[in-house]
Amino acid sequence: MNEFDLIKRYFQSGGLTPPVADGVELGIGDDCALLYPSVDRLLAVSMDTLVADVHFPAQGDPALIGERALRVNLSDLAACGARPRWFTLALTLPEMDKGWLASFSQGLLRVARQYDIHLVGGDTTKGPLSISVQVHGEVEPKLALRRDRASAGELIYVSGTLGDAAAAVKRFHGEVQTDEESANYFLERYYRPQPRVQEAQALAPLLTAAIDISDGLIADLGHICERSSVGATVNLDRLPLSAPLIRSFDEKDAVQLAAGGGDDYELCMFVPQTAQKQFEDTAASLGMPVSLVGSSSARHQGVKALFRGEPTELDSTGYQHF
Repeated sequence: MNEFDLIKRYFQSGGLTPPVADGVELGIGDDCALLYPSVDRLLAVSMDTLVADVHFPAQGDPALIGERALRVNLSDLAACGARPRWFTLALTLPEMDKGWLASFSQGLLRVARQYDIHLVGGDTTKGPLSISVQVHGEVEPKLALRRDRASAGELIYVSGTLGDAAAAVKRFHGEVQTDEESANYFLERYYRPQPRVQEAQALAPLLTAAIDISDGLIADLGHICERSSVGATVNLDRLPLSAPLIRSFDEKDAVQLAAGGGDDYELCMFVPQTAQKQFEDTAASLGMPVSLVGSSSARHQGVKALFRGEPTELDSTGYQHF
């Protein structure tokens, strides 16, 4: 099977490609995809590369690897408040493994259908296993969420619970043992993060800035602080922790995972105090748990961590790529 047969069998004919009417003049099979963005919308584009045994276990379930690859990219669209439209895939494979490809493409397909996003192109090549996904979305200009729009005196919220995916990574590395129920929960959170796409679009009018939590809350929050020239104070004892995390780790380790672990792909959001009630009510109506974990300030740069009112230092504030 050559490259073009591979693309046709596992991606072009598998339900991932879009109908022509969905803004696609030309998709897979040419030098470029030709797309029709919606009128009066900004095109939101983001790309992540996942490397085997760095961003996912090489021996993991290929269907779950496919799900994770698309989900983590969709989370970037959520952080911008964008509606997903199309994506491209660059897949580097050490060998032609038909079973792996079939499962991987089915995982992609499940997520693509759930979030109504279509594959329009990409590339395949031979080499160490890695996956690059580029997502394209659309957003109304005035509702686009950015990192440089936060102000002092705003409230900082996070969605969902934090630290669960980082707990799964510790299990991968044999650094912790948990009961089977907790282990399954952590693996689910790692492989199937829930990009808050629809929720972010609904909440965008009430937010000034947002970021998805990929490298760790403290590290990612620091990106907003830097771009917006504000400081932030985070109350570590207010971080939302799941029951399995509390059951599996002592308090210090659980808080460390929640603050610096990353990989949960929840949202960190800045909310003006005047919009607090409307924000909380809207989030509740969407079924998205949110937790008030801190506030922004002009009094200091960067992120200050408190635990029960006292300044504290973390062993790690987030993942470092280099």
